[in-house]
Amino acid sequence: MSNMTRMRMHMAVSEDPNLPRRSVQEAGVDGEKLTVMAAKLPSWGMKSIVLVQAGALVWEWHDTGEDRPLSLYSCTKSVLSMLMGIAIGQGQLKGTDERVADWLEPFGRKGVDERLAAIELSHLLTMTSGIDWPDFDKPYRAMRTSADWVQFVADRSIHQPPGRAFCYNSGGSHLLSAVLTKATGQSALSYASEHLFSPLGIQRAAWSSNRDINEGGTGLHLSARDMAKLGLLYLHGGTWEGKTIVPSEWVRTSTRAHHKALVHYEPHIYGQYGDHWWVSDGDEESGPFYFAFGYGGQYLIVAPELDAVVVIRKAPTGRNQAIVSRELFHQWIVPILQRRRAKP
Repeated sequence: MSNMTRMRMHMAVSEDPNLPRRSVQEAGVDGEKLTVMAAKLPSWGMKSIVLVQAGALVWEWHDTGEDRPLSLYSCTKSVLSMLMGIAIGQGQLKGTDERVADWLEPFGRKGVDERLAAIELSHLLTMTSGIDWPDFDKPYRAMRTSADWVQFVADRSIHQPPGRAFCYNSGGSHLLSAVLTKATGQSALSYASEHLFSPLGIQRAAWSSNRDINEGGTGLHLSARDMAKLGLLYLHGGTWEGKTIVPSEWVRTSTRAHHKALVHYEPHIYGQYGDHWWVSDGDEESGPFYFAFGYGGQYLIVAPELDAVVVIRKAPTGRNQAIVSRELFHQWIVPILQRRRAKP
């Protein structure tokens, strides 16, 4: 069953030396609109909002007054994508064309369906493995009650050749975490602590696991500011304070749309899909952006044309209620940040 692995080092959450701060006035964003928006956030079920622009924290709001580590839900998948990119950059993985069967025994066993044996890391990253996983991740709950989550996914039938069709599958994400652990000899949390979290000053994290493999599809807990730092890392092409953390080529390719995915889903809470990142063409005001998405309205949005990173955390009250967070971004946050962009 699942258990929680923790990395915890004590530090006051009121200030973060790894995330510079500017006042609303210094940043030149729309302070009056921020004040009006802040008064509405509790009624919209919001838990945390963090706005970063031009490399600095310009505004934050937390329902309890404290930025607590909370579940990322499926935003976890995008952090896992970061770790896969780091492992490829370090040579622990050769690339996304490696077969899962070369790392995980249940996929290479004698007599296995040749389509299952042909699944590559790229198929898992783009949710195109072909594994039967119906009704938008419905088997996920059964997987979590099983003794061995990797084996559970391997025992599923396959109904499409790998690479053909998009099918949202948190089980496939867990396979990526298992491959990462095999390739690096470390759990995803341990690997992240050394190669991703520590360089960014991320000092409080927890991540659920099964059989010493951190859950790939969800289960990571971080503060909203720490989520923002991960977005800022990507906005800067994978570099942090002059040091490459994630290879720039991985940042570019993983946040590029590889499949139309759920771009036509209503309400419009999703988008196209990259390598465990969602991708949107945006609109004239926001410009194109990419984002991590978690159940019920958790968003980590990277908007290059606004030079901005936005974290929105909402109390989950159903999948489609994520539209409240999405409308908050487009109708309130983008105009607030646009004011600075419009200045000469």
